[in-house]
Amino acid sequence: MQLVLVAMALWLQDSIMVILQLLFQAFTKRGLVVMHVFRVPCDYKNKNLSTGVEESSQKPHNYLAIELLYQGGQTEIVAIDVAQVSSANWKFKSRKYGAIWDITNVPNGPLQFRFSVTSGFDGKWLCAQSVLPEDWKNGVVYDTGLLITDIAKEGCSPCHDEAWK
Repeated sequence: MQLVLVAMALWLQDSIMVILQLLFQAFTKRGLVVMHVFRVPCDYKNKNLSTGVEESSQKPHNYLAIELLYQGGQTEIVAIDVAQVSSANWKFKSRKYGAIWDITNVPNGPLQFRFSVTSGFDGKWLCAQSVLPEDWKNGVVYDTGLLITDIAKEGCSPCHDEAWK
């Protein structure tokens, strides 16, 4: 019964999206569309950014894919670097798709990450030390210790310090 309900919900979701797309196209052709776009912050109350090790990761074959979980605020992670803990030899991770990032030639030992996080026009690097232990496992979620709550500004700082409306 649950499988049927899930299938019906997915079908309804797809159907609604198709209807909305058709309505949008019809209104656009008539010049009746006024669009306001705004960002809505993700609010994970007191939840740190976490990394879930994807099932496709293969430790003996030197491949690591992670999914970012609980990314708060109005932010986007635009780059991730990985290094062995206490090392300055950072390696770039590639965005595979969505919130999934991967790397080949994974450093040995416990791993640390640094994240390039943007919110509107501003960006910064956040470092998370000792995120993955040396014996990391597929399917396990690891806490980075980073709580992201940044809200995007309407203009670049220090020019403009108002929150998005």
